[in-house]
Amino acid sequence: MKYKHVIFDIDGTLVDNEKAVIATWQKTINQLLGKYYKVSELDFVLGIPGETSMQRLGIENPQEAFKVWSENFMVLKSEIELFPDIEKTILGLRSKEVDLGLVTSRTRDELNNDYALCQIIDNFNTIICVTDTLRPKPYPDPLLAYLTQCGLSAQDALYVGDSDYDGQCAKSAGVDFGLAMWGKSNSRNMDAKFVFETPLDILNI
Repeated sequence: MKYKHVIFDIDGTLVDNEKAVIATWQKTINQLLGKYYKVSELDFVLGIPGETSMQRLGIENPQEAFKVWSENFMVLKSEIELFPDIEKTILGLRSKEVDLGLVTSRTRDELNNDYALCQIIDNFNTIICVTDTLRPKPYPDPLLAYLTQCGLSAQDALYVGDSDYDGQCAKSAGVDFGLAMWGKSNSRNMDAKFVFETPLDILNI
């Protein structure tokens, strides 16, 4: 493998949490705004910072709203699982002596409240969360912070994610992007160096 580091997004890439996240937003919006949103109306919340989602939904006082969201999420978090073959892929990359990292729109608290992710998180040496840079994805700041922290050149890293925000972040940072197709149905028209049908495909580059 030509890359020294493979960096992963989390939600929709490593962990299958779409159902739990959407259900949490539905309940939270209903409690705070008295409105009901269909699943199809909430697709935009996946993979972006919670504060950004709240702004789009017109929810005021994000700190208090996050408390409600977190309480609702705790009820559903047991439904979150690693995608099939993720653990095998992570161990396979480690066996190739590739360094692993995470660049995510999660906060540190959200990072630590996920049993599924905790099964593999010790394999990642460097983690950049949404609170670690002034601007989140799709800006390049999170990946640039990762490169700086690791003393790494952009051409030595591959970023694997499932969303437009991930792809835009990688492109702006000058990092090759691998599109994860094993979660929700993604557009193959996204600007990606690689399109991975399964996590194990990453081991073949």
